[in-house]
Amino acid sequence: MSHRIHRRILLGAPLALAAPVIARAQGSAPWPTKPVRIVVPFPAGGLVDTLARSVSQSLATKFGQPFVVDNRAGAGGNIGADLAAKAAPDGYTLLVSSMGPLAVNQFIYGAMPYDTNTAFAPITLLATTPKVLCVANARPWQNVAALVAAAKQRPGQLTAGSAGSGSSLHLALELFKGATGTDIQHVPYRGAAPAITDLIAGNIDLVIDNVPNILAHIRGNAVRPLAVATEQRLPQLPDVPTMAEAGVPGFIFGTSFGMAAPAGTPASVINAIAEGVAAAMRDPAVGGRLAEQGTLLGGQGPQAFAALIDNEKKTLEPVIKRADIKAD
Repeated sequence: MSHRIHRRILLGAPLALAAPVIARAQGSAPWPTKPVRIVVPFPAGGLVDTLARSVSQSLATKFGQPFVVDNRAGAGGNIGADLAAKAAPDGYTLLVSSMGPLAVNQFIYGAMPYDTNTAFAPITLLATTPKVLCVANARPWQNVAALVAAAKQRPGQLTAGSAGSGSSLHLALELFKGATGTDIQHVPYRGAAPAITDLIAGNIDLVIDNVPNILAHIRGNAVRPLAVATEQRLPQLPDVPTMAEAGVPGFIFGTSFGMAAPAGTPASVINAIAEGVAAAMRDPAVGGRLAEQGTLLGGQGPQAFAALIDNEKKTLEPVIKRADIKAD
């Protein structure tokens, strides 16, 4: 199986420029004439919430109406996503989410409150956070080859932390194990922060985390980065090799975050929002700040985001089934 999840960031892809007010259909009211709700199916303060609040300010300025973030956490994002999926498809309820509720939760949860494949109209990718493999400073491994050799010498004894069963960190670990032929014990935590805390303390051996989550700890020499799961080296970590350079070709994986609307939302509204997001990503005050943190910016539009969601499903479904990953 290929372990390559290839996400090309195509900022500035053609989109029809939207006027500040969009007519939905002949004889109907223009959009927007009232506040727009952005449902975030995760707690406030996390990366999904940060992305939603960053673009909401730009969209409010562009369209002249408030874009209000509404955090509805629970069930791996399924509670908030269900709320958005069943809202009226009129452009006044949007969803900003990781790919779990949009693509892979259906393979992890025994029952879903909505049909993942038909509930949403993709709008645009917001950003992708690449993964970086880090090991505890207390361990001797200075490169991926040494880590893989140790894992093969002691099958099932090395430990890798994640943000929970079925999280993107867990999926990255399973992809890494498949790509390297290793058996590494998964240690789920309730969020990435406690996993990083235990990594720094030397209580676990490694974590494959999102760059923005762990970048400060890398720069502070609290953990040792071995490789990034990207096509090219990251400007924020120029001395850290890619997985391909480290001997794991094709291992390209990140966590993507995007915006969607209830299925049936008018295309004119979807295209207008997508163009507004693309403009926000080109704005140094929004996109520039996110990029500084190691985030790869999105903004391509509905078709590209739909293709990304489809690719995520096809790539990760067999990984989830092979590892028998179930929700906590």
